[in-house]
Amino acid sequence: MSLKEIAKIAGTSVSTVSRVLNSPDHRCNKNGLSEKIWQIANELEYVPNTSARNLRKGTPKKNKPFTIDVLLTRFDSLSKDEFFNELFQNAKEEFMKNECLAGEVLSFTDIISLTKTEIKPQMIPYRSSMQIITENAAAMSLSVSCKNNTGLLILGKCPSEIIPLLKKRYLYIVGIDRNPTEFKYDEVICNGITAADKAVEYLIALGHKNIAYIGDCTYESRYTGYYQALLRHRIPLSYENVYQSDQTRQEGYRIMHEIIEKSVRPTAVFCANDSTALGVLQALKSNKKRGYSPSVISIDNIAESEKTVPMLTTIDIPKKEMVHLAVTLLIDRKRNLHRENIRIELPCRLIERESCNIVYN
Repeated sequence: MSLKEIAKIAGTSVSTVSRVLNSPDHRCNKNGLSEKIWQIANELEYVPNTSARNLRKGTPKKNKPFTIDVLLTRFDSLSKDEFFNELFQNAKEEFMKNECLAGEVLSFTDIISLTKTEIKPQMIPYRSSMQIITENAAAMSLSVSCKNNTGLLILGKCPSEIIPLLKKRYLYIVGIDRNPTEFKYDEVICNGITAADKAVEYLIALGHKNIAYIGDCTYESRYTGYYQALLRHRIPLSYENVYQSDQTRQEGYRIMHEIIEKSVRPTAVFCANDSTALGVLQALKSNKKRGYSPSVISIDNIAESEKTVPMLTTIDIPKKEMVHLAVTLLIDRKRNLHRENIRIELPCRLIERESCNIVYN
């Protein structure tokens, strides 16, 4: 399969196809074209490497390329979280560099079902493309449960009760997250407790004591880091300053409006992720005449964080390095070069920008 053939199917130029496949973060002017090119390339198992060139010359390809599915644990779409979307863009680049194919982008609803009591989760049987085409209703129960020559990249926190089900389908699994597991599978992490602690410590150093938290509070490392930093400085944890959130921009916007209406308001807001913080800044901007300007800090350092007004102070999560190591672990696992579950932890760092200010008591 050549770039020319992909371009013909996609209805675009060879140069456009080349730019998209060789620069995964490249976005075409025409909406949906980049996604269409990737879909065609994946369906046709295009791999831009020596093996692929030999195939075009008539040399048989010895092995089918290793395919990597991606599981989103928090949302059902990459468009709902910029951080995971940036991770995925980096992942596509790593797949290409390592001669792997990008597989399906899945959420829990794609592969997990609940019993009628909604207590015991079950795996939805996997069916190959050929089975879907050829099977009849009677044969559906014969669907295979394991995907051969396919690895799984988990983006985000995975519930412990789901992991055994995933292992029935995938022989090779790696996760990227801020919340480490108990060595249930290979993982690359940037510890959320450390990141949150670093963010809150920075606010306290600026003189803030009344610090709100917006984010997930359910077994979430960033929430743990938030209250541990407060307690270490003997600052009482006020639950009125804790706002449970699904960590989206829309929730950040809504909750910030709620905070603005209070008679006693925090001098600083720590958001669990940049997406939430973007909504917070948007709400503050729309209420600028109220004269309330709390310091805002978050975690992730997505591309948009340095385009806000004011520019967002954040904790950088090394996304590119995390993805590189995750894909390396998957390939290493497939080659049976390690058997014990491995955890690699990378450091985070403070990115000081304009959204945080000193408080003079």
